[in-house]
Amino acid sequence: MQQVKIKIYGRVQGVGFRYFVYINTKKQNVTGYVKNLPDGTVEALFEGDEKQIHEMIRICKKGPPMAKVDRIEIIGRKHIDSNEYEDFSIIR
Repeated sequence: MQQVKIKIYGRVQGVGFRYFVYINTKKQNVTGYVKNLPDGTVEALFEGDEKQIHEMIRICKKGPPMAKVDRIEIIGRKHIDSNEYEDFSIIR
């Protein structure tokens, strides 16, 4: 199992990005969180198997219809024995 933290750059705030990520984590059975950062980016932390994480990053690169993702930076990655988060949440 892996835990990956990413930072998403572009037009990603005010376009439903966090909710878009939340809905897709339910489909992928991923835990963690997503939140807006003061610099206009979005941070997301995903916990799951490698395939689930890869799919969530792919989904984030696309984003919701009103978003324009310029790039995604992986800012942390580690192997975990069990989930640190019980569910996926939107941090406000």
